[in-house]
Amino acid sequence: MQCRNLIGKLEELAPRRLACDWDNPGLLAGWEDRKIHRVLVALDATDVVVEQAVREQADMLLTHHPMIFKPLKQINDQSFTGRRLLDLIGNGISCYAMHTNFDIAPGCMADLAAERLGLIDGVPLEVTGEEDGKPVGIGKVGLLREPVTLKKLAQQVKEAFGIPFVTVYGMETGEGPVSRVAISPGSGGSMLRHGIAAGAQVLVTGDIGHHEGIDAVADHMAVIDAGHYGLEHIFIPFIKDYLEQVSGGELEVITAAPAFPAVTV
Repeated sequence: MQCRNLIGKLEELAPRRLACDWDNPGLLAGWEDRKIHRVLVALDATDVVVEQAVREQADMLLTHHPMIFKPLKQINDQSFTGRRLLDLIGNGISCYAMHTNFDIAPGCMADLAAERLGLIDGVPLEVTGEEDGKPVGIGKVGLLREPVTLKKLAQQVKEAFGIPFVTVYGMETGEGPVSRVAISPGSGGSMLRHGIAAGAQVLVTGDIGHHEGIDAVADHMAVIDAGHYGLEHIFIPFIKDYLEQVSGGELEVITAAPAFPAVTV
């Protein structure tokens, strides 16, 4: 499949116009007119992932998080981003990212996460625009099918996303049932106010600091921090399945191994 045709399929799923203004999705490095036979899907373009792309002779590295966020003044081996770009380009590997456009697009990150958690009657947590006459945005807020305790919900999050541990802010507030829950995969500090405004009893997200957590509890919303990777790694199997379906057998799709950046010891 030609690279530009593959990009067309990816943008049918998650149009770049949906991305936040500060974001940088799309073809970050590579050649639109080259043939793509093998794609490696990962959450981040880490050294290990780039090494895998080279070792397994991928033609494209497709990630959720963009390897390039800000303009680069130099591309050389004096920075880890420069080294990764040199390795990819030197081995003929294109690099493509689907970030907040994937977070926002209908049927993608927000919907996938809400579905895994079993939320019903979900609406966007932060509305960023409209698609086909319906609001779209970051995260979801909705109702659990059955109210549960915060402790039980934390266990359900671990099971639903296959993660080893979560951090809970607000466990001491009581054993009462919770039913209205918000979920926002990724870094959720900026989503706290949206969860509180939406009347969520709990926000499930990642990258919450000490003060953010205790302040949210003071505003009567508990927080389950499941980690940035912990919630967003669902991108990998979903995109693998999507590419296999839309490529008509033209693409071989491989994935990066699970790589939780933080573990309990």
